[in-house]
Amino acid sequence: MEKKLALVLLLAPFCGFLFNVFLGKKAGKSISGIIGTLSVLISFFATTYFFALLQSTGQPVQVDLFQWISLEKFNIDFSFLLDQLSILWLLFVTGIGTLIHMYSISYMHDDENMHKFFAYLNLFVFFMITLVMGSNLLIMFIGWEGVGLCSYLLIGFWYKNQEYNDAAKKAFIMNRIGDLGLLIGLFILGYLFHTLDYATLKTSILSNSAVLSNPLLSIAALCLFIGACGKSAQIPLYTWLPDAMAGPTPVSALIHAATMVTAGIFMVTRMHFLFDLTPYVQDIIAIVGTITAVVAASIGLVQTDIKKVLAYSTVSQLGLMFLALGLGAYEVAVFHVITHAFFKACLFLGSGSVIHALHGEQDMRRMGGLRKAMPVTFWTMMISTLAIAGIFPFAGFWSKDEILMTAFHGNIVLWVIGSIASIMTAFYMFRLMYLTFFQEFRGTEEQKHHLHESPSLITIPLIILAFLAAIGGLISLPGNSWLNHYLEPFFNKAHEAHHLGATEYTLMAIATAGALLGIGIAYSKYIKQNQLPAEDSEIKGIAKVLYNKYYVDEAYEALFVNPLYKVSHFFRKYVEEAVSGFVFGLGKLTNEIGNQGKSVQNGSIGLYLFAFVIGVSSILIYLFLV
Repeated sequence: MEKKLALVLLLAPFCGFLFNVFLGKKAGKSISGIIGTLSVLISFFATTYFFALLQSTGQPVQVDLFQWISLEKFNIDFSFLLDQLSILWLLFVTGIGTLIHMYSISYMHDDENMHKFFAYLNLFVFFMITLVMGSNLLIMFIGWEGVGLCSYLLIGFWYKNQEYNDAAKKAFIMNRIGDLGLLIGLFILGYLFHTLDYATLKTSILSNSAVLSNPLLSIAALCLFIGACGKSAQIPLYTWLPDAMAGPTPVSALIHAATMVTAGIFMVTRMHFLFDLTPYVQDIIAIVGTITAVVAASIGLVQTDIKKVLAYSTVSQLGLMFLALGLGAYEVAVFHVITHAFFKACLFLGSGSVIHALHGEQDMRRMGGLRKAMPVTFWTMMISTLAIAGIFPFAGFWSKDEILMTAFHGNIVLWVIGSIASIMTAFYMFRLMYLTFFQEFRGTEEQKHHLHESPSLITIPLIILAFLAAIGGLISLPGNSWLNHYLEPFFNKAHEAHHLGATEYTLMAIATAGALLGIGIAYSKYIKQNQLPAEDSEIKGIAKVLYNKYYVDEAYEALFVNPLYKVSHFFRKYVEEAVSGFVFGLGKLTNEIGNQGKSVQNGSIGLYLFAFVIGVSSILIYLFLV
C-alpha cells in the first residue's frame, strides 16, 4: 500500500506533464490547467497521508524499487525515503505548488502555449519531488539536474524575447558550475565510503574515526556546499536568480519561494552528519551566507522593478538560512525555509496580481494608489510584508529572530551583519508597499481606467498564503517548538527547549526596533516626503553602484565571459581551421589518388594485357633474385 501510494505521490505530476505535452493543446486551456493542478494536488494528498502515518507510527517509509548500480565495492538501489525531513519538504513543495498551479490557470489564460507552461510546471514539481524523496545522493542528483533543466525551460518560456533566453541560459550555466562541485563531492564520498546512500553514509562516517582526519572529507563537504551555492544563489553564484525574473510570475513564485532555491538548504540539512564533522566548512557556510544576506539586501534598497526587489530579497533570506546552517542550527534554517515559503510565495503572486492589473507594468515608479482598487492583493501582501520584516506576531518574526539569536550566541560579528540585513529588508519591503499601493496612481490614464482586483483564482491562493504567513510561526515557538520535536528523530538528538531569558528578550526587542526603524525611514521618504526613486539616467553616487548591482555582472563579463569568447574565437579561427584543413586535405588526397586510378580503367584490353605481363614479370624477377 505505502509503496504504491509513494509512486502515486512521485508520478502524479509526471502524468500531468505527459497529458499536457501530448493532449494539452487539443484539450483546451481550462482542461490543461485543471489537469496540471489536480496532478500536484494528488501528490499533496498523498504527502498528508504519509505525514499522518509518520506521526502515528514514528517510522520512516523506505520504498525499494530495484538495484540500480552493482559493482564490486559500490552498490546503489533505486529507492525512495519518506522520513521527517523529506515529508516536511514535500508538504510545502506540493501544497504551495498546488496554489501556484491554481493561480496560473487565470494568470496564463491568455497565453497561446498555456498547455506547454503547465507541462513544464508539472515536470518541475516531479523533479523536485524526486530530489526530496531520493534515499541516496545519486537519485537526489537526478532531481537536482531535473529542476535545473525545468528552470531553464520556464525562465525562457517567452522565448521570442532574446533577453529572456539570455536569462535562461545564464541560470542554466551558473547552476552547472555549482553542479560540477556537487559531482566532485559525490565522487569523493563514493571513493571514501563505497556508497552514496544516506543511512549507510551516516553510519560509515560516524563509526569510522580514522576517516575524520582525512582531508578529503572536508573537501567533499566544501564541494557539496559549492553545489548548494549554485542552486540556492549564494555568493559568487547568485547573479542568475534576479535575472530569472524574466519568466512568468508563477515561475518566480515556484522557483524562488518553496522549491528549487531551497534545494541547497535541503541537501546540507540532509547531510548534516558530514558538515558537523567539518567545522571549517561550516564557518565558510556561515560567512558566505551572512555576506550574501547583506549584499543582496543592499542591492534591493534601490531597485525599481517590483519583481527584482523580491528576487534580491530571496537571495538575502537564503543567506540568512545558510548563516543558520553554518552555525549548526539546522532546525532553525528549516523553520525559516517554511515561513519564507509562505510569505515569499504570497509576495511574488501578489506582485503578479499587480502586474496583471497594470497589463505588464513592473516599474514601481509607474504604480501607486492601488490599495483601494485592489484591496485583497494589498492586504495579503501587507501581511506577508510584515512577516518578512520580522514584525510580531507574524511568521517571519519567529524564524528570523531564531536565526539572529543563534548568530548572537555563535558569533556576534555575524549577528551584527545579519541584523543590518534585516533592517534593510524592512526598509525595502515597505518601500515596495508604499510605492505600489499608497499616494496617487502614477500610471497612464488607460491603466487607471482598467484598474481592478484580480479574479478569484488569483486572490484565493493569496489569501491562503497570507493566512499561513500570519500564523506559520506557531510551529516553532520558543520553549514549545513542535518543529524541533518533529525533527528530533531525524537528527538523532534530544530536543533542547529554548527558554527565553533576559538576553533573548533583549535581542527580540533589538530586532523589532531595527525592523521599525527600517519601516520608519521608508515611511518618512515615500509617504511623508512623497519621494519617488530617480529615473535611471539621474541615479548617482552609491545609489548608482547599488542600482547596477555592484557591477558584478560586468566584472564577470570582463573576467570570464569575454576571455572565453576570445579563446574560443582563437580556436575557431586558427586551430579549428588548421585541423579542418588537414582533415579535408587527406580527403582531397584520397579523392585525387582515386581519380588517377580510375583513369587506368579505360576499357582498353591491350593496356590490361600489358599491365598483366608487367605484373607477372615483376613477381618472377623478385622470386629469382631473392
